[in-house]
Amino acid sequence: MTTEPTDVERARADLAEALDAIEYKLNVPKRAAERVQNLRRDNPLALVGIAVGAAAAVGGVVWLAIRASRRK
Repeated sequence: MTTEPTDVERARADLAEALDAIEYKLNVPKRAAERVQNLRRDNPLALVGIAVGAAAAVGGVVWLAIRASRRK
């Protein structure tokens, strides 16, 4: 028995690596969670600013919707 990887074993390893890369690329929720975790660790103040901005945007949309519904 040899300890050198055969062509089949190398191809299998290459395929597994490619499939892992594709899975990571297509798993958007996981990547988004990783980005949030990195932002929380590296720059928590920016994360707070993004959260406040998103809350203000949602609040603005709700306010506009309520205002538009009352005008009718």
